Amino acid sequence: GVLSKGRVRCPWHGACFSIGTGDIEDFPGLDSLPKFQVKIEKEKVYIRASKQALLTQRRTKVMAKCISISNYSISSTNVLIIGAGAAGLVCAETLRQEGFSDRIVMCTMDRHLPYDRPKLSKSMDSHSDQIILRPKEFFRTNDIEVLTETQVAAVDVKNKIAVFKDGFKMEYNKLLIATGSMPKALSCKGKEVENVFNIRTPEDANRVVKLASSKNAVIVGASFLGMEVAAYLTEKAHSVSVVELEEVPFKKFFGEKVGQALMKMFENNRVKFYMQTEVSELREQEGKLKEVVLKSGKVLRADVCVIGIGASPATGFLKQSGINIDSKGFIVVNKMMQTNIPGVFAAGDAVTFPLALRNNKKVNIPHWQMAHMHGRIAALNMLAHGMEISTVPYLWTAVFGKSIRYAGHGEGFDDVIFQGDLDELKFVAFYTKVFLFPLRDPGIIPSVSFPPAEVMASGRVIRKRDVETGDMSWLTGKGS
Repeated sequence: GVLSKGRVRCPWHGACFSIGTGDIEDFPGLDSLPKFQVKIEKEKVYIRASKQALLTQRRTKVMAKCISISNYSISSTNVLIIGAGAAGLVCAETLRQEGFSDRIVMCTMDRHLPYDRPKLSKSMDSHSDQIILRPKEFFRTNDIEVLTETQVAAVDVKNKIAVFKDGFKMEYNKLLIATGSMPKALSCKGKEVENVFNIRTPEDANRVVKLASSKNAVIVGASFLGMEVAAYLTEKAHSVSVVELEEVPFKKFFGEKVGQALMKMFENNRVKFYMQTEVSELREQEGKLKEVVLKSGKVLRADVCVIGIGASPATGFLKQSGINIDSKGFIVVNKMMQTNIPGVFAAGDAVTFPLALRNNKKVNIPHWQMAHMHGRIAALNMLAHGMEISTVPYLWTAVFGKSIRYAGHGEGFDDVIFQGDLDELKFVAFYTKVFLFPLRDPGIIPSVSFPPAEVMASGRVIRKRDVETGDMSWLTGKGS
């Protein structure tokens, strides 16, 4: 990993840990690292620890116990968390880690305890018990209540009451809204045909794999989810086809050249692309999907279809609440994840928040890592710590044994500078855009490597000229 300013950044998923305490300081991840006694003599490093302790790969922070729940009525809580994804779970855990000893209730429309949703498209055979973030015993031990298959229909912020779909009402003192997003559906003829899926649950993913086995799979949308599903199904299905409006996959994020290189890798793995077109009809036979008809006129054989054409924030239930929602449906929060209503916080995919990296412009970043950080910042500010969000956004995916990592946040770019071999998919791409800040040079918004993420985290702007020369000494802080 990258060692910088007292912390080490994991080379796999970018989480950061203090080298003094082992505590996790940036995400993703729930647990910290164990700490050992170290002594250095001349050229040798001595670690003092039991063999059993050395085998321990993680350390769960100590958490406070809840005071007797019998003090509360079933319809009241101290902190209510709507949504049980990464943001909601990290919020609940942070509250306990910081000594919060009142009641915490999480509620989710899902039937499962919080789980690793990004794995649904990366490891589609996984069952819920394999991808849950914490076992049932964890919630019981740490007095975190989780209400599954429960939907909040409205929030009364004046009286601090959440109204559930079944009419049940729950009072709260502090509220976190972390409802995430809902996948967009096709609007074409035949959209209700059987065996057409959005990947939302482990059951969805498992069913797709079963239906695709030795059959024909069509993925609509070359999104991260769509491309991950396509990659996973290549060894299972008879054929895998991807339908996309753009000319190349990932064009919005990675640009045309990287998109073409990745598209070639997929084609070499038997994935067929139908670009610059969309679905006009889903045809059935005996009620089940048989063909996908494209606007280009092409007809694709299909036994199963996965839709990955984007998502919308799941905030419809807040329309009459008085909580500030922008024109796209995102909840607007400040640097402390606080909404315009005192005591009401929001986090995760459903929010726009000020990003320091973009001069505090309000942005929506639906990344797994960002949801973790949002949850922690919200919890700290529920406890009046006055903590502002400060992190470098990043995302990752892995397809066909290749790991793709993207650090920073860009909304368009003027140029792409490559270091390495793009054709061999062994490269770093720097996406540059001129933007105006007082006394600052034109900078680089994102990059696909972790050392640049650490440079960004230090507050330094990476300049275009830093990477154009090919001299990468600035990564280690040795450059001028």
